[in-house]
Amino acid sequence: MSTKFLWMRIVSVLMIVSLLGACAPAATQTAAPEVKEPYEIAVVVKIVGIPWFNVVETGVKKAAAELGVNAYQTGPAQADPAQQVKMVEDLVAKGVDAIAVVPNDAKALEPVFQKAKEKGIIIITHESPDQVGTDYDFELIDNVKFGEQAWEQLVSHMGDSGEYAIFVGGLTVPLHNFWADTGIAYAEKKYPNLKLVTERIPCGEDQELARQKTLELIKAYPNLKGIVGFGSLGPIGAAQALKEKGLEDQIAVVGTVIPSQAAPYLKDGSLKQGILWNPADAGYGMVWLAKYLLDGGKITTGLEITGIGKITLDGFVIKADAILDINKDNAESLGF
Repeated sequence: MSTKFLWMRIVSVLMIVSLLGACAPAATQTAAPEVKEPYEIAVVVKIVGIPWFNVVETGVKKAAAELGVNAYQTGPAQADPAQQVKMVEDLVAKGVDAIAVVPNDAKALEPVFQKAKEKGIIIITHESPDQVGTDYDFELIDNVKFGEQAWEQLVSHMGDSGEYAIFVGGLTVPLHNFWADTGIAYAEKKYPNLKLVTERIPCGEDQELARQKTLELIKAYPNLKGIVGFGSLGPIGAAQALKEKGLEDQIAVVGTVIPSQAAPYLKDGSLKQGILWNPADAGYGMVWLAKYLLDGGKITTGLEITGIGKITLDGFVIKADAILDINKDNAESLGF
């Protein structure tokens, strides 16, 4: 057989195989399953980098790991309402699935919350029980009880008469001012001999500013007997000033504090007592609730949030019961 003939036979066979392959039914291909992206849940706090919100972030990260979601914390470098609004606007434009916010200014957030609603983004707030535009506000405490209990702490250390002052994180911070309003009204009825010496002072998110304001108060009101502070750095700054001036036994400071940060001041008596909840539970709970709603869950009284407990629903406000009394005996053992 000639070489030319042999090559012709080989080419013919290859052509037949090719034709048969073309005519054969295509093999059934199994489509790759669609991989669903995890929910993106952004937590926007009042200010980043301070101890309180560092603890909140541990709860956010824990929820992200346990629930399999892309949850993270962000916020402005200063407690600036305009910066916070801009951050929420950017997240709305990005199209995240849910946004949880601890407001600097509840009113300022209303327009951007409306934009979020129009895009189907779930909004959860914390420390803002009168918030307009949120789906739900999540509170780890009964806020009326919390405000009243802060004044009971104050009275237990300064007595039921005399001059006192109030520190808040800012004049637009919803919950700080709610507690102040609640405590003032409570004192007017139960402790009429308490005298508020001046309007509430916005310095609770800045330790040095709280220290300076305390020094000014001491000078302006030599008979001052107490300070109740909201914002985790307000009572610390006040205690620092009292320690410097040797006035630990003359002026009682109470309020919201991080236990580990407050411990040395509680031990030396410049800070008398603290009141709080675990900020990590706030971070965890906001993310948990956002995912629950994204999954189609319904919020009802009796719903149990993992690790936090059962909640009650009051309108759109979700309430847990986790008030902590912080003192020199337990501050170092509370774990945050």
